[in-house]
Amino acid sequence: MCYHVHDAAVERTRLDLRHLQTFVTIAEAGGIARAGDRLSVSQPAASRQILALETALGVRLFERIGRRLRLSSEGEDLLRHGRRLLMEADLLDARAQALKGGEAGILRVGATAMVVESTLSPFLSRYRRRHPGVEIHFVEDGGWRLRDRLAHGDVHLAVVLPDDRFRYRLLYPGHGLAVLPRKSPLSRRRALDVAELADQPLLLLHRGFNVREWFDVACGVARIRPRVLMESATPHALIALTRIGYGVAVVPSTLKIPKSVVALPLVQRGRAIGGWMTIAWDPRRLLATYAAQFVEELVAHCQRDFPNRDFVRGAPRLPQPVTSAI
Repeated sequence: MCYHVHDAAVERTRLDLRHLQTFVTIAEAGGIARAGDRLSVSQPAASRQILALETALGVRLFERIGRRLRLSSEGEDLLRHGRRLLMEADLLDARAQALKGGEAGILRVGATAMVVESTLSPFLSRYRRRHPGVEIHFVEDGGWRLRDRLAHGDVHLAVVLPDDRFRYRLLYPGHGLAVLPRKSPLSRRRALDVAELADQPLLLLHRGFNVREWFDVACGVARIRPRVLMESATPHALIALTRIGYGVAVVPSTLKIPKSVVALPLVQRGRAIGGWMTIAWDPRRLLATYAAQFVEELVAHCQRDFPNRDFVRGAPRLPQPVTSAI
């Protein structure tokens, strides 16, 4: 005797990934109208897709306030899972393309704004000419959050400091820099010890930036209490204030330094302050062929040139962590 069982729950939760992509796009933009050209369908069709997705999932994704949409608490939770599901779908498609020997796909790369400007932007122009079928999506975030994004599958690759959870290749040494006005008496040094900044007015990045952590640790070891005039999340603002002589800025060497100021590597008792920048990936997930090629070419690019190479020549060498093979 045969029994044919129709599972209503399975039927109800069958998802259309196009509807899920529409939901993620609208949620990230803050509304259907704001999503604009990012939507692959018309606004009325997008509204119908959202209703269909809510029906399939059995939860309300948005709260409708007049003509505005706001994520519901259920929508906020499912947005994170939706992004991950779409990334896994991208990886499945990427694997199929790789099996065909193709050179096409989408690659999500996480980095700080400073790294995008100083490292990835110069590299990308040549890379895109060689690999026109690979679409690069940059995801900007802070250093610690980038590592979480990589662990959660939000990005395929990330330019971060070494982390034991990931495999990685070394790119270049990242140093803490003291940025001074050109007329400063300290500007002719090859490097600057943190102890020499004890009485200087300082302009620092917020806690959460790697360079701030390096600097705070060095000050603790040197037993000095820095004289902080300003804390900011915008390094270019600190540089602008340094230019007019307001104080000494402490920034990472991943920042593009203008010629109107002088940057010196920071040291602590003769030791460099900083860490190695890496291009990292999660070994639990398949690394597409074109992603592995991106890693190899970025490593080669950084061996030839990296941000503020001339500024950090006077710094002691940073010890190299052990690298990983792809």
